[in-house]
Amino acid sequence: MRRPATLASLAAELGVSRTTVSNAYNRPDQLSPELRDRVLKTAERLGYPGPDPVARSLRTRKAGAAGLLLTENLSYAFRDPAAVGFLEGLALACEDAGVGLHLVPASPQREDVAAVHRAGVDGFVVYSVPDDDPHLAAVMSRPVHTVVCDQPQLEDVDRVGIDDGAAITKLAEHVLRLGHRSVGVLCMRLGRDRNDNFVSVDRQRSAHYHVQRRRLGALASVFESAGVDWSKVPVVERFDHTSEDGASAAAQLLDKHPDVTALVCTSDILAVGALTEAKRRGLRVPIDLTVTGFDGIAEADRVELTTVRQPIQDKGRAAGQLLLSAAERNGPKLITLDTELLIGATCGSPRNAEEPWFGP
Repeated sequence: MRRPATLASLAAELGVSRTTVSNAYNRPDQLSPELRDRVLKTAERLGYPGPDPVARSLRTRKAGAAGLLLTENLSYAFRDPAAVGFLEGLALACEDAGVGLHLVPASPQREDVAAVHRAGVDGFVVYSVPDDDPHLAAVMSRPVHTVVCDQPQLEDVDRVGIDDGAAITKLAEHVLRLGHRSVGVLCMRLGRDRNDNFVSVDRQRSAHYHVQRRRLGALASVFESAGVDWSKVPVVERFDHTSEDGASAAAQLLDKHPDVTALVCTSDILAVGALTEAKRRGLRVPIDLTVTGFDGIAEADRVELTTVRQPIQDKGRAAGQLLLSAAERNGPKLITLDTELLIGATCGSPRNAEEPWFGP
């Protein structure tokens, strides 16, 4: 059986240096097109597989890949519309830079951080993890550059996100101007412990997920300024993020508070589920029930949901560009992207509307 060719034997066959052979694979701009073509064709004929990527990474101390830490199961990155859009944007940034993308999923209910330590990456993008996540701590312990998207907020760490408080404030003010005062809220998970129930104000304030904490805090401020006692506003949390969870959360809230005239949801996915539950109950939207979301995903457009659109793909691309350009600048950078309030067909005045509220 013929032994496979090596870089040295290929160089000898061609009568060129080993550096020339290496450049044909790693730095093609250093060779003429004719010479590179001759090297590659000879390599194919002799069965040379190309430079060993493991050996190369040991030599250069570069993995040639960016890591994405998301504290979810791997399937979440390809199932959740917001995660898919973010992943696409990050992948585009990696494509532009000619580097790979290594997904490092980590379930919020797992403490094992081995996947973070063994990931062969040159840096990490951390996508929307809680403040107390052990995988985040593992990332920060590694001597590589890190960019956080959305949450948490860390000193001296690059971050890409939106102003969640300002964005949901505009939406809440719209709901109030329509005359709604009996409002319920459906929110995404607030901590790493599973909870699918009504949540207290204390739990909202101590939430380990910064984005949800900011959105709920802003809602509380706006509604309190309109004379609505936030401590009496029912808020239902869902640990998992599917439309089915949104439907079950809406059912749980409306069973206990049938007088609610508006459901403010902290994501479009939960809002789409709430619309399904409203239809099941025979509630007319927006005549009997107003429903709002947050994100601006394609499904929200389809159902004409009133929502906040955030630039999901741009987030991913900006995070990737920040990570891959770290060597070109000094000090941490914060990128805050714009959002847009979209008034759809799921918002209307309640039948017993109070006087419109015009804010402070």
